[in-house]
Amino acid sequence: MKIRFQGDYDLKRAIIAGVKRRQSEIDFRNADDALLHGVEDEKVLAIAARDGRILVSHDRNTMPVHFTNFISNQDSPGLILIEQSLPVRDAIE
Repeated sequence: MKIRFQGDYDLKRAIIAGVKRRQSEIDFRNADDALLHGVEDEKVLAIAARDGRILVSHDRNTMPVHFTNFISNQDSPGLILIEQSLPVRDAIE
């Protein structure tokens, strides 16, 4: 099974580009391709889950609560939260 990722709208684009550059076989869709601009967190989680993608986000304020609520009644491949202050190089690792 191939792991697939979905970048949240707040995720630094350099992280997605760096991951793809480092391992081109990784399926990492950016927020623009998924039309996530202005979409509420709950819907973003639903889109990622529907598409079998782990959501990757910098949103440590609201996303953990929304994710907890989401998985209480729906399946999700998961959520990865990356500190906004983490250097891009470290986030790519």
